[in-house]
Amino acid sequence: MRIRRHFASLDPGGLLSPSERRALGRWALAGLGAAVAGYLVAYLILFPAPLLAGHHQVPRLIGLTQSEAQTQLQDAGLRVQLGGAEPHPSAPQGTVIWQDPPPGVVAPEHTEVTLVVSAGPPKIPVPDVAGFEGPVAERLLAAAGLTVSRAESVQAPTPRGVVMQTRPAAGAILAPGGAVELIVSRGQPTITVPDLLGLGQGDARARLELEGLRLGTATRRRTPDASPGSVVGQRPAAGTLAAAGTVVDIIVARSPE
Repeated sequence: MRIRRHFASLDPGGLLSPSERRALGRWALAGLGAAVAGYLVAYLILFPAPLLAGHHQVPRLIGLTQSEAQTQLQDAGLRVQLGGAEPHPSAPQGTVIWQDPPPGVVAPEHTEVTLVVSAGPPKIPVPDVAGFEGPVAERLLAAAGLTVSRAESVQAPTPRGVVMQTRPAAGAILAPGGAVELIVSRGQPTITVPDLLGLGQGDARARLELEGLRLGTATRRRTPDASPGSVVGQRPAAGTLAAAGTVVDIIVARSPE
């Protein structure tokens, strides 16, 4: 038995040709499709809401602090699952950098949302640059993302200009751009400091430079039994072994008046 369905004619008066009736039908279908599409856009994009009862949309949590993200999840009827912390070059420590499920997903109530927060910028271990020339060590530190604050020279039985150690020591963990101090050798002490006592300040300077040493601070002191302007004391003392370029400080006699 056939059941016939009757629909109201788009041309009740029979005034339209078959082609005109087909065109009118297409326009009617297009209008209906536009209405449905507009409803879906409004429902899903402009005013989104879960399709099923007891389901909630996962909010966007990236960039929030951990406490802010937890509050939003609780307000949305979802649960928090902490996924630990990972280094991040720009996100402040404690900021959410990853979430699962991602934002916009509609999930059942009490679904766990995993959060990973930033541990701050990655830490950099101080490289071991002992044994390298100073300029090479500086380039190695710069390549590692660190900076050289200053270089200190000390006497040591190693070639002049070679790095002996760093402060902090190799292997210490620093933030990017952290400062490292180089301890550089002045070379092995092989020059005997000459006796400057009794010499004038100018003669003392010339004698030191002749030996490969340098005149440091000249302090004046009243000394009744010495000629004014003559050296009456020195440090390091005469006979001490020193490296090339070592600074020698002197004490110069002043007039007793």
